[in-house]
Amino acid sequence: MDHPLRDFILRLEREGALLRVTRPVSPRLEISALADLASKAPPEQNRALFFTQVSGSTIPVAVNLFGSAERMAWALHVDTLEELRLRLERLLDLRLPQDARGALSRAWDLAQALRAAGLPPRRVRSAPVQEVVERETATLNALPILTCWPKDGGPFITLPQVVTRHPQTGVRNVGMYRLQQLDARTLLVHWQKHKGGAEHERTARAPIPAAIVLGGDPACIWAASAPLPPDIDEYLLAGWLRGAPVPLVRCVSQPLEVPADADIVIEGYVDPADQRPEGPFGDHTGYYTPVELFPAFHVTAITRRRDPIYPATVVGIPPMEDYWMGKATERLFLPLLRLFLPEVVDFAMPAAGVFHNLVLVSIRKRFPGHARKVIFGLWGLALLSLAKAIVVVDEWVDVHNLNEVAWQALGNVDWSRDTIITNGPVDQLDHASYQPLFGGKIGIDATAKWPAEGYTRAWPEVVRMDAEVAARMRRLWEELTR
Repeated sequence: MDHPLRDFILRLEREGALLRVTRPVSPRLEISALADLASKAPPEQNRALFFTQVSGSTIPVAVNLFGSAERMAWALHVDTLEELRLRLERLLDLRLPQDARGALSRAWDLAQALRAAGLPPRRVRSAPVQEVVERETATLNALPILTCWPKDGGPFITLPQVVTRHPQTGVRNVGMYRLQQLDARTLLVHWQKHKGGAEHERTARAPIPAAIVLGGDPACIWAASAPLPPDIDEYLLAGWLRGAPVPLVRCVSQPLEVPADADIVIEGYVDPADQRPEGPFGDHTGYYTPVELFPAFHVTAITRRRDPIYPATVVGIPPMEDYWMGKATERLFLPLLRLFLPEVVDFAMPAAGVFHNLVLVSIRKRFPGHARKVIFGLWGLALLSLAKAIVVVDEWVDVHNLNEVAWQALGNVDWSRDTIITNGPVDQLDHASYQPLFGGKIGIDATAKWPAEGYTRAWPEVVRMDAEVAARMRRLWEELTR
């Protein structure tokens, strides 16, 4: 079986998108400091980092693998992130084809998707991730677990696929939850209250079998972060992205299955009754998340390849690698968002908004109060319910151009009439709310206002150059600036 993580790293190296670091570095702060520099470097210097000499471990470490639009796209088996949107749009396009060729193309797209994602993952008897099996001798100390920031509560696993099954329904959940190392065989699982793993904890009356998957196909790694509905297996999404079902192998000490081509698997159980202080942790908000109680994960076995790679990510003051992971989510889920709100043209979650603080949306406005309908609609959709600020603009505004959005929002809003201020659920990491999980939210209608919305003046026209003159002068400009 292939080694997909190593293959991905080699591709990045061939493309000039990876820096191989052969000098000795420490997993305590040093790898994180270099990853922070790489994440914030100009595009030509922002590369993935592969550390071959890590103090205290024989296992190499890879970070910032997904830290650009290009690398994130390659990880998901496409050339650009927009391809994700187009692929899903084709799958969801329910319009009747206009001719035989269209029918064949539509049938082919649907058949491919169903074959990849509709079938159960392929089960195998043996796997590279079980080339080395440790039970009684298993120790987390052999892994190069990173301490990312000076005041972190300890080393944290930061890029895992945490596999559990719902205690009652048996439905698999795969989530990306950070894990703090306490000792050689104990971790703490930081699954926030809005996440699938936390629901398993609330439902369970006994320890929960769990597996922490490290590495494997980059599509599987990313899928663990995707905000899917609770009854959809993240490995089905990974299979659709890969174009083939994910191969799974049974764990050696727990009643679970994990990707056979992963690099490392930490098997164990989460004990809901064993709650311990977790943190602090330098989080993606750019602030330390304070200490809270989370359940302990007790190790029962560790399996791995003979030549594993340890993947990690570093979060902190944006922009960091997680922005591009979120950008992939944004592009892929735009067609799904349009199923519920077809008036939406595009949406964006800027890096500085750290996903839940700001959502920018452009719409085809068709009736009075349309922007408000979209704001409340977004607050009712899955994890977009946690968005603290939603700004709605007209369809011609590029929501990825922050200057253009700010120009519209600052110029088009009467702050006493065009805002909605309310209370509702907020992200568990939000430190501005006066109580955990619940706080203030704002919706801003930055669209052009209509008389039917109470605007009695004439809305001004946007200043634009004559199209023919603009095209002619653009050609002249290109000549002058060569």
